Amino acid sequence: MSDTPPQNPDFDTMTRDIAEVPAVEVIVTVAVNLMSAAAVKLGLTEEGDEHKDLDEARKLVTGLAGLLDASTTEISSFHAAPLRDGLKSLQLAFREASLVPDEPGQGPGEKYTGPVYG
Repeated sequence: MSDTPPQNPDFDTMTRDIAEVPAVEVIVTVAVNLMSAAAVKLGLTEEGDEHKDLDEARKLVTGLAGLLDASTTEISSFHAAPLRDGLKSLQLAFREASLVPDEPGQGPGEKYTGPVYG
């Protein structure tokens, strides 16, 4: 049995670190994390179908589309353009992976992006 108390996170340091990060960087980081998670749930990783879950992928892609729609004017086209391209690729991958594809305009995130065509 150890007498060492469990390590507690240093919330003051964490808050200070977060305060130093520009909002654009936070938004882009969240978007990249959503893209990565969606790719896993779409089965686009080395593990393939092991983690595939289209219901979860739909939620992640829709969340990403909403984030990009709401923040595009805030993050500049330098950051927004590649994120939009990645979103479109995920939307197309979702359509391809679906046994019964959604109607154009009804796919994940398409209420924010409009219909996505290959």
